[in-house]
Amino acid sequence: MKKPTHKIYRTTNWPAYNRALINRGNIAIWFDPKTQWYAEHQGKQGRSQTYSDIAIQCCLMIKSLFRLTLRMVTGFVQSLIKLCRLDWTAPDYSTICRRQKHIDIAISYQKSRDGLHLLVDSTGLKFLGEGEWKRKKHQPEYRRQWRKLHIGIDEQINSVYTDGAYDTKQCRQVIADRQAHAVIPPRKNAKPWKDTKSSSLERNELLRAIKRLGRILWKKWSGYHRRSLVETKMHCIKLLGDKLSARSFDSQVNEIHARVAVLNRFTELGRPLTQVTP
Repeated sequence: MKKPTHKIYRTTNWPAYNRALINRGNIAIWFDPKTQWYAEHQGKQGRSQTYSDIAIQCCLMIKSLFRLTLRMVTGFVQSLIKLCRLDWTAPDYSTICRRQKHIDIAISYQKSRDGLHLLVDSTGLKFLGEGEWKRKKHQPEYRRQWRKLHIGIDEQINSVYTDGAYDTKQCRQVIADRQAHAVIPPRKNAKPWKDTKSSSLERNELLRAIKRLGRILWKKWSGYHRRSLVETKMHCIKLLGDKLSARSFDSQVNEIHARVAVLNRFTELGRPLTQVTP
C-alpha cells in the first residue's frame, strides 16, 4: 500500500475572492434601499407589526457581528441609517428582544450540484453563567449552564466526516440510511458492536483496520483531516461570541441562527475556487 501523496491547492479566482473579502466590511451590504424595512399590513384585527422580519433580522445580525447589547443595537442601527441617508427608523431594543423569540431567521445558502455531504462538529456555548473565578470558588452554588451547538458544512465530498463524539449506532445508522459513507474514528476504548446491521459491520471493520494500521495512518488515508474545515468554521462562530445573552431557549436559537446568517452572508459575497496543482 502506497503512502498518500500530499496535495497542494491553488486558488484560481483570487482577484474576485479578494474583492469579496474587502466587501465583507462594506456597510452598504446590510442596508439595501430596496429592502422592505417596514411590515406590510396583513388585514387582520389588532395592531400590525411596525417592522418587517427582515429589519429585525438585520438588527440581530448587526448585534452578533459587532457583539452589541440590545440597547446599543438601536443606537448603532439608527446611526447607520442616517449615514446611508435613508428615511427609516430603527426598532427600539424592547421590540428587538420581543421579536427575537418568534422570528424565523432566513439563512442563505448555496445548493450543492452534487450529493450533499457534511463535515460535522459541535461545541458548547455558555449562558447565564458566573465568572470563572466565582465558579471556581463557589462551584456547588454557581453552576454554569451550556447550550450544545452542532454545525455542518458542505464540502461536496462523498462521505460524512465527524469526530469520535458521533461514534454511536444512531449517528451511523442515520448516515447509512442516506446511503452515505461514515468517516468517524471509533473512540479509543471502543468495543465491537454485536448487532448485524450494515452500519455496525462497517464500523467493526473500521475498528479492526485502525488496530492493524494505527489511528494516525488511517486518518491520512481516509482524508479525515479535512474535518479541519468545519473546525475553522466553528472558530468563526466563536469569534462572534462564545456566550449567549438571550434568556429563553427560542431566543437563544435565533441568536445562534443570526450568527450563522452573518457567516453565510459573507460566504455568499464570494468564495475561493481551488484546484490541485499538478
